[in-house]
Amino acid sequence: MHRFDSISVAPPDAILGLTEAFKADERETKMNLSVGVYQDASGTTPVLRCVKEAEKRLLDTESTKGYLSIDGLPDYREAARRLIFSDQIAAERVAAVQTPGGTGALRVAAEFLATQCGPLRIFLPTPTWANHNAIMAAAGLPVETYSYLASDKKTLDFDALIEDLKTKPKAGDAVLLHACCHNPTGVDPTPEQWEQIASVVSEKKLIPLLDFAYQGFGEGLDEDAIGVRTILRQMDEAIVCSSFSKNFGLYSERVGTACLVSGSAETTKAALSQLKRVVRANYSNPPRHGGAIVATVLADEGLTQMWHEELAEMRTRIASLRKQFVDGMAATGVDQDFSFLLDQKGMFSFSGLSPMQVDQLRSEHGVYLVGSGRINVAGMNESKMEWLCNAVAAVLR
Repeated sequence: MHRFDSISVAPPDAILGLTEAFKADERETKMNLSVGVYQDASGTTPVLRCVKEAEKRLLDTESTKGYLSIDGLPDYREAARRLIFSDQIAAERVAAVQTPGGTGALRVAAEFLATQCGPLRIFLPTPTWANHNAIMAAAGLPVETYSYLASDKKTLDFDALIEDLKTKPKAGDAVLLHACCHNPTGVDPTPEQWEQIASVVSEKKLIPLLDFAYQGFGEGLDEDAIGVRTILRQMDEAIVCSSFSKNFGLYSERVGTACLVSGSAETTKAALSQLKRVVRANYSNPPRHGGAIVATVLADEGLTQMWHEELAEMRTRIASLRKQFVDGMAATGVDQDFSFLLDQKGMFSFSGLSPMQVDQLRSEHGVYLVGSGRINVAGMNESKMEWLCNAVAAVLR
């Protein structure tokens, strides 16, 4: 008997599977609006100029390929800490570990919660990034949900969100919050709403887990940190999982950070030891190159300024693509008003298209969307905008 013969084929990943189908599509005119990567006007995911310069310096000065420590590069961790918290939180209150991307940070955080803070449940917004459920479940955390998007699929149902956070979780449960540029909707709380969310999370004695994958892609580096910093003005404890995939374009380098904030230096030391224990039993220690790039850029004033400019270029272009799409859809004469997209932030938005319309877009026009109708605005292209709008209009009619 062959023990492996009974293994069944796993279903393809909902998003990455679409990318494979897109690559296999032989039509000359096609567009992939499913996977969450930034593309420039030529349809390429570019390497930032500041990254190229940092890599040149690393190539000239690198002297070893030895293992990093379990928690990663010290300069990288300090740079990530300052970017997330500025000077709001003292360094000795932050236990930071460098991780393989934001996904790795979430998995480390989930396993830490499951082993050190349980038994607890984690509450995810409806909807949320599809991989959140799988990550939390794989770490052994029972997953529950709280309300987020309104029935119109365009706005935040804030009253329902607050009511759910007040009534569903118990003290000690965890709540996952998208710090900015909510994936998949692009709908974020206002600063005033963040104050109310922080108040409820504090009063209920919940553990906030903030997914901070898009810092700088919404309104700016500090503006996008309002949610994190508001929570930590009202609470001593939180876990923040951040990523440099988007804002540095380091998708394939897998550069992330899990930062645990506690109320004291002594608690932070204990928490760091447990975070490192989770890392050691998982991937042992993080890769060097991506973290070294970030540390090099953020340690140099000129490179940091270059990064700020390049990040602003990407952020501004995404906002421009939103505007072009909204104007283009209005020009087609369809009844639907897409102006709600202008109020949303970051790379993603819900288009309002049904699964049937999504299938029709893909089969008849070569436009690839996730079945929920989520669109990656950063995958749009100025030169194909009229074609895209006409394709969407065709399925709406």
